[in-house]
Amino acid sequence: MTRVIGPDEPLGVRQLRRIAVAGPAGSGKSTLARTLCERLGVPYVEFESFFHGPGWTVRETWQADVLEYLENDVWAIEWQGEAVRERMTARLDVLVWLDHPRALTASRVVRRTLLRRFGRGSKIAGENVEGPLHTFFTDREHIVRVAWRYHPIMRARVRKVIEENRHPDLVVVRLRGQRQVDRWLAGPVSALVGGC
Repeated sequence: MTRVIGPDEPLGVRQLRRIAVAGPAGSGKSTLARTLCERLGVPYVEFESFFHGPGWTVRETWQADVLEYLENDVWAIEWQGEAVRERMTARLDVLVWLDHPRALTASRVVRRTLLRRFGRGSKIAGENVEGPLHTFFTDREHIVRVAWRYHPIMRARVRKVIEENRHPDLVVVRLRGQRQVDRWLAGPVSALVGGC
């Protein structure tokens, strides 16, 4: 049965090998996936680099590229890509669910967008940058609006994985807020990293 645990509970696995990080925009998926890769000593590849080319174009080979990456023995990646998500989930040992409050993730997206617009934040794959904040009112697909809209959708997707129980060996780590993320990294993750 799919186990759901909190930030202080042991993972119940001997090694962290295949991990995906789920959450809406602004939850810190990429940051946590990168941190896990650093601790595991494996290369980090941001999911967006598979998906986006210059000018927000979708790379034709993104699905094949993601699936090839998932064939590796050890990895951490963002739990994204509707077309590949189920195959990704089937290979997972641990799904980290960043179930942060909606207001927190939205404020992070606003901050990140402003930093990128003023050249102080890292660009998205393909050298892309989100649209200016003033287009929030006219662009239904503005990242801030999308982040707000997708927050409950992402929550429902993770709950569906748990309820369907199609991956009985999967461990879901539910983290609510940055303090819980920090506790999880300092506790259960640190306890296992020595064995990786």
